[in-house]
Amino acid sequence: MIKAALFDMDGTILNTLDDLTISVNYALRTCGLPERTANEVRIFTGNGKNVLIHKSLPEGTSSEKEAEVLRVYEEYYNAHSSDHTAPYPGIKELLEKLKAEGIRLAVVSNKQEVDVIALADKFYGGLFDVVVGSRPGVPNKPAPDLPEIAMKELGVTPSEMVYVGDSDVDYKTAVNSKLPMITVLWGFRDRDMLEALGADTFAETAEDVYNIIMQH
Repeated sequence: MIKAALFDMDGTILNTLDDLTISVNYALRTCGLPERTANEVRIFTGNGKNVLIHKSLPEGTSSEKEAEVLRVYEEYYNAHSSDHTAPYPGIKELLEKLKAEGIRLAVVSNKQEVDVIALADKFYGGLFDVVVGSRPGVPNKPAPDLPEIAMKELGVTPSEMVYVGDSDVDYKTAVNSKLPMITVLWGFRDRDMLEALGADTFAETAEDVYNIIMQH
């Protein structure tokens, strides 16, 4: 019996790619480095801001320059995280329907928790029972620590929760957290890559997510 659903944020409930790309390129440009394409940023996203910036830098960039780019990125993204960001089609209705069925809802992201809270509140105010983002001293996904925080706050066990995500990071997180996973196909990764990892339950629409959850 599924009592709760845990959602990833970037590429799952929110299309954040434009704001991420703009913020990365602002930081790179400000620091005198070459910019990246949206497709590159899409591929680099998923493991948190430190990994995103590290992968966006030219090979051989000094640690001092990397720290500078990260600082500029954080300041810019914190101020512009929702300029172009928008929900994917049908997600708000999906969350409302699940809530009406008594399913508890969490969002867990490798973004800074302040950004996760702000975005969840702006676009889905009141729908999520628990919001968890990157916290100092707590390993990011794919480690199970952040999902375990959400499960503890929701008062559910892994067998009572389903994980909804779009990426290789999410798949590995679900495995490490012993959670069944629904992989959405509108996000930041391609189906072939996800199937190669072992993902086997896919949703093409928000309605598919609802139907899969309610069948359990």
